[in-house]
Amino acid sequence: MDARKRATTRATTRVAPTDARNVTLTLTDFVIPPDDVPEDVSRAIKHWSQWIDYWAVDWDNKSDTFHNEWQTYRTRKSGDLQKTVTHTYDAPGEYAVVVKVIDILGNDTTKTLRVEVKG
Repeated sequence: MDARKRATTRATTRVAPTDARNVTLTLTDFVIPPDDVPEDVSRAIKHWSQWIDYWAVDWDNKSDTFHNEWQTYRTRKSGDLQKTVTHTYDAPGEYAVVVKVIDILGNDTTKTLRVEVKG
C-alpha cells in the first residue's frame, strides 16, 4: 500500500483513567480508504468495527518491539469484536500505550498514546 493511502487509514481510540491504577481503552472508530477495498467487501460492511480482524495493545511500550500484552479478534462463531478493555498498572507513572489494529485486508494501523497513572 502506498504511503499516501496508508496515512488515511486511522483508528480512533479513547483512553480514560477509571481509578488510581486502572486505564480503560476504547476503540471508537476505524476508517480505511475506500479505493483499497473490493466493491463486494465494501457493500457487506454495515458497521466500522467489521473492518477490523483483530486489535492488540502493548500497555508499556519502551519504543522497541511491540509486545502483544492483550488482544481480541473476531471468530467464525462470533463476529462481535470487543471494543473496550481495562488494564491495571502495578505502579504510578507515565506509560506509552501502543494500539495495533489489523484490518480484514491484512493491513495494520498503529497508534501510540501517552497515559499518566496516578498513585
